[in-house]
Amino acid sequence: MENGSKLDNPSNVSLAHGDAVLYPIEYKMVAVFLVLLVCVVGIVGNAMVVLVVLTMRDMRTPTNCYLVSLALADLTVLVAAGLPDVSDSLAGQWVYGYAGCLGITYLQYLGINASSCSILAFTVERYIAICHPMRAQTVCTVARAKRIIAAVWGVTSVYCLAWFFLVDLSVSEGRGLECGYKVSRSLYLPIYLLDFAVFFVTPLLAATVLYGLIGRMLLRSSLPHPPHRWGSNTWQGAGTAERQPRGPGGGTGGSCPTSRGFPSSRKQVTKMLVVVALLFAVLWLPYRTLVLLNSFVARPVLDPWVLLFCRTCVYANSAINPVVYSLMSRKFRAAFWRLCRCGAEERQRPSAHLTSTSHSVVRETPQTTQPGRGKAAGPPPPQQEPCFSAV
Repeated sequence: MENGSKLDNPSNVSLAHGDAVLYPIEYKMVAVFLVLLVCVVGIVGNAMVVLVVLTMRDMRTPTNCYLVSLALADLTVLVAAGLPDVSDSLAGQWVYGYAGCLGITYLQYLGINASSCSILAFTVERYIAICHPMRAQTVCTVARAKRIIAAVWGVTSVYCLAWFFLVDLSVSEGRGLECGYKVSRSLYLPIYLLDFAVFFVTPLLAATVLYGLIGRMLLRSSLPHPPHRWGSNTWQGAGTAERQPRGPGGGTGGSCPTSRGFPSSRKQVTKMLVVVALLFAVLWLPYRTLVLLNSFVARPVLDPWVLLFCRTCVYANSAINPVVYSLMSRKFRAAFWRLCRCGAEERQRPSAHLTSTSHSVVRETPQTTQPGRGKAAGPPPPQQEPCFSAV
């Protein structure tokens, strides 16, 4: 994304656009294989996250709504940055024209900014659910989560419109067309620093503070406290939790903790989201650091292998989240399995239907009526388990 200015010496690197160097053949082979592998895994995984939440009613929770928003943002990054990176390595120049330069750059920033805002949104949701459980019953709802997600994508969509006026095609020496920034370095630097502060530093600082408060609350809830030492209105002793409204299935309603502390499933979800936020910080750090460094030094770092490492870390961040969900969430793991199983059943169903139809005449025999029964005896028709159960 961040290219060098076309009015000054090249000072920065691009996420998916051509840089002013000629890549050796071994670099192209490694880059194409590595980036394409990460993109395919990420596109399939994030598409499965979207499908399981949209098609399975028991997966439609406020937290999962934010994870769908994050999955859509990651899909945007992989499609708008990763795949053009592959074609750029193969062709050696920009092949998508002027409209592609504007649109792809816009989608890159939209996906990146929406992903950081989605991480901040589910961090705030976790904080309210853990530290303010009574308020969470009315605040942390699916309807409110949908409105927040719509606001996130709306604001970032408008904010990213500025990139339509900052990029352009140019002809580089020895490489042909490149898609890069047409503004001077003096104007580019404050634009990037603003984007860096708003969509990287601020969400991570907020997540650090909120997860610190969440960790302190979870630690306190796991310690054996006598009834007279419980401090908040929610924690008034063992009897308070027993008087709380009962939710579906007999558990306490909403996000209210029990007398023994928070449910283990709630803690596990929080741990999973902490891992997602940490991976976002760690995997984006090399690229952000390199771009920030190249914005100030006279001789920017443009080694192709360093650039490949930084870009691959960014693509890996967009691809690894579904793997984290599968490893750390039993519900997501079961939902992924149900989705794959139902897909296999749909492929087998037409052949099974044709087989049963072709043999129906041969297997059809007269039914005999037994005394005392009004209907013909015989086994009941088999009942097929629904593909997606609604809990």
